[in-house]
Amino acid sequence: MTTATAAEDALWARTYHPAPAGAGQLVCFPHAGGSASFFYPLSAELAAAAEVVAVQYPGRQDRHGEPTPSDINVLADLVYRALRPRLAARPTTLFGHSMGSVVAFEVARRMEADGLAPVRLFASGRGGPSVPRTGTVHLRDDAGIVAELDGLAGTDAVLLADEDFLRMVMPAIRADYTAVETYRCGPDAVLRCPITALTGDNDPKAPHEEVLVWGRHTSGDFELRRFPGGHFYLVDEADAVTDVLRRHLVTATTATDPAGQRTAP
Repeated sequence: MTTATAAEDALWARTYHPAPAGAGQLVCFPHAGGSASFFYPLSAELAAAAEVVAVQYPGRQDRHGEPTPSDINVLADLVYRALRPRLAARPTTLFGHSMGSVVAFEVARRMEADGLAPVRLFASGRGGPSVPRTGTVHLRDDAGIVAELDGLAGTDAVLLADEDFLRMVMPAIRADYTAVETYRCGPDAVLRCPITALTGDNDPKAPHEEVLVWGRHTSGDFELRRFPGGHFYLVDEADAVTDVLRRHLVTATTATDPAGQRTAP
């Protein structure tokens, strides 16, 4: 693998707040149709504990003119190439919501195959990666995709009614849904790092029994944390979710080797 440039890192990574010297990092992966700025409030809250790095996928905000990958593995390859120097530089915890959970999982697989050790994966708002997917949202017309987004209550209704906005973002949203709904993962894909699954107790996209499947994809420890709410529970329960992450991050550097990588799950 060739070394990514600083320009590539800047294209894919957003760091909104400075972190203390020697702190670990939390790398955050957005949901389908989401962007790095979704994690701005989390970055502000955790700035004293870690460097929060929000991944910016192609096809949105300042990258809206770029084609969006419609395959999770392609996206994970691109993320890993761009961010590898950053991922190797300090203890790294991965956090993904919805589609971002499986992107983070695939990035973690690439890290471990490359000799790097994520401290922990936090997988939010999605069943385990080997749960069969049957969604067809990506095959709907634009109105059908808008109806899906509206039902999940994760996108401002004013934006969903803005035709110019939708025209700009719809290609990326459709590509994201294609990627996540066609993603397949075998049950033998197992990380060494621990996994914490986070879920809303009323999330139709992440039934409890499917969320438990995350435990089959780690040889480390597994933890499940449930919060009140639906698919975007982490917005209403931001304080509680932030507290879980903060408690983890303040101790995440205690089991690292001199190069900054975790020595054991």
